[in-house]
Amino acid sequence: MSENTIQAKVRANPKFAELVGKRTRFAIILSLVVLLPYYSFMFFVSTQPQMFAAKLGDAGIVTIGWPVAALIIIGGWLLTGVYVSRANGEFDRLTEEVLKEARK
Repeated sequence: MSENTIQAKVRANPKFAELVGKRTRFAIILSLVVLLPYYSFMFFVSTQPQMFAAKLGDAGIVTIGWPVAALIIIGGWLLTGVYVSRANGEFDRLTEEVLKEARK
């Protein structure tokens, strides 16, 4: 079977459209969940620096901004793990089904 025939069958398969839709929606949602807090943090740090300048302890040097920034970074890593987990599970399963049906 030629490469073009398999590609045409894949594109015509309704499961392929389902896969593309699910993957796109999931990626957009996760991107917003990561980028919205990041850009909000950057906006508030640049316009309202006193908001994150309060010290955590009386004699400490660490401000509130440090743990907030760390949480944003760690959250991004965790959400990357969520995406990889779903991509290796549901999305790979759908891809295999589409390819199996296209090779028939």
